[in-house]
Amino acid sequence: LCPVDFSDASQHALDHAVMIAGWYRARITALYVRNPAFMIEPPILFAEFGTAVDALEHEEARLHEWLSPARAAGIDCDVMVVDGSPAVRIVERAALVPADLIVIGTHGRGGFERLLLGSVTERVVRTAPCPVITVPPPSVATSRLPFKRLLCGIDFSEPSMAALRYAMSIARESDAHLTLMHVLEFPVGDDIPAERPFDMAQYRLAVEADARRRLQELITDDLRTWCAPDIKLVRGKPYEQLLAAAHSESADLLVLGVHGRNALDQMLFGSTTNQLVRRATCPVLTLLR
Repeated sequence: LCPVDFSDASQHALDHAVMIAGWYRARITALYVRNPAFMIEPPILFAEFGTAVDALEHEEARLHEWLSPARAAGIDCDVMVVDGSPAVRIVERAALVPADLIVIGTHGRGGFERLLLGSVTERVVRTAPCPVITVPPPSVATSRLPFKRLLCGIDFSEPSMAALRYAMSIARESDAHLTLMHVLEFPVGDDIPAERPFDMAQYRLAVEADARRRLQELITDDLRTWCAPDIKLVRGKPYEQLLAAAHSESADLLVLGVHGRNALDQMLFGSTTNQLVRRATCPVLTLLR
């Protein structure tokens, strides 16, 4: 499912959807959600109804036009035009299709645009019934198509293992290099108790050694046959380190597994994933479990 608002950002997202659909022989559904501010409120006069029908046909025709390159490449496509709240309708249609993946563009980095990003894209990522790829607009994007460098955040949880499986599959389809990255969060400075029952330096070394071993174990012989994966172990805040690594490694895609859907999980959502969706200059594939 690829939501489209006929902006450059959504065109860029559609380019990604076409590439991915080509790899997996998938069908693309392009969705346009009409702005509720411009919906006709009842009672609707006959003449107004005719105008609304004309507008619907025009929007569907534009979607078909946008999808013509995908059809020329042999990809099956559908179009949908609906009214309502964009985030709600996108999630609703993803469940109805049902979609295996949502590919959605984000807009700029200005204050008002970031407010809109939070109200639509972030809500879609947080509530979607399937994985979501958020694609930054071409004006800020540093990634390229097809993907050649993938970065997958690993915290050894089940969601991050699911994310790794997606990253491995995409790396195989795109013949891309894959980096597995784990971020260690240790207390620093004043956060460290003055009196502690163990040697903090030795504890850190033991934790790092264990994390490195677990990362190495994730690189299977099969993975090595078609990909030259790397591991990366760093200290700090996860979103800061993932953004820094995506920049330094010129990542074309950042893949991340996210925990749960209960109220507490959604409240804490902004701590890492929200920051990555807002700030990354490459697409971010988010799996919420």
